Amino acid sequence: MKTEITPQDISSYQQNGFIVIEDFLSEQELAEWRNALDEALANRKGNKLPDRKEVYGKGDDADKSYYDNVFDQLLNLWQDNAGIRKLMLDERIGKMAAQLAEVDGIRIWHDQALIKKPWANPTSWHLDTPYWSFTDRRALSIWVALDDATLENGCLFFIPGSHHTTTFENPGIGKNMGAIFTTYPQFYKTKSVAVPMKAGSCSFHNGLTIHGAHANMTPGYRRAMTCAYMPDGNTFNGIQNILSDEEVAGLSIGSLLNKDAINPLIYSRS
Repeated sequence: MKTEITPQDISSYQQNGFIVIEDFLSEQELAEWRNALDEALANRKGNKLPDRKEVYGKGDDADKSYYDNVFDQLLNLWQDNAGIRKLMLDERIGKMAAQLAEVDGIRIWHDQALIKKPWANPTSWHLDTPYWSFTDRRALSIWVALDDATLENGCLFFIPGSHHTTTFENPGIGKNMGAIFTTYPQFYKTKSVAVPMKAGSCSFHNGLTIHGAHANMTPGYRRAMTCAYMPDGNTFNGIQNILSDEEVAGLSIGSLLNKDAINPLIYSRS
C-alpha cells in the first residue's frame, strides 16, 4: 500500500480539494479488497445499512427509480463484515486522511461501496458533507477504484478549488446533472477535471468539493470502495443521516460524536 503523503501532496489537496494516488494498492491488496467487498455484498442482501434498507428519503417513485440506477450504495460494511473492517480501520489510511486534512485525529463517518452497474445513470454534481451529522469544512473521503474507472464507465470529475467557497447548502443527487450550479453559480463556467483511475488507485477529496461522475456507457461494472472521514472532536448537528433512531434519541445538538462502536478513531497524532 502506497501511504506516504508528501508536503507537495498536502499543498495540492488543500489548493484543489482533491488528490489522486496512483497504484495505491498492490495487485495482492487489490484482490483482497475485491474479495472482501464481494463477501460483504453477498451477506448484506441489498440492505444499504446493517439495520435498514434506505439511508435518505428519495422523493417520489420516479425520482427513486432514477436514483437507484445511479449506483448501488451500501454503507457501514465495516460494521458487519470482518474483511471490510480490517481494511477500513487501517491506521495508515487514517494517517493519510489526517495529514491531507491537517487535523490531529480521524474517525470513520461511514464506509460506502458505490457500484455503477452496466448502463447506469450519471452521478450529478454534488457535495458530501451537507448530508452528514456534523459540520466541518475539513471532512474528506477516500475513493478506491476496484475496477478501472474510465471516461466511458463513470470516472469521477471535480471542480477544483470549489471547496474554498461552497457552503453546507446542497441540492442533492437527482436527475438534473447541473442543479448544484443554481446554488453555486460562480462555478457554472469553471472547467472540471476528469480523474480516470486504473484499479487499485485512489483519490481523496474534501467533502465540500463539487464532484460528480459520468453515466456508465459500458456493459461492465465500475466498483469503488469509499470511506468518509470525520475529524475527531466533532459534534452532532441535528441531521440523522446514517445514525439509527436509537442513536439519535441519545444525542442533542452539540453532543460529541465520539463513540468508537459507531465512529471509530482510526488515527490520532497523540
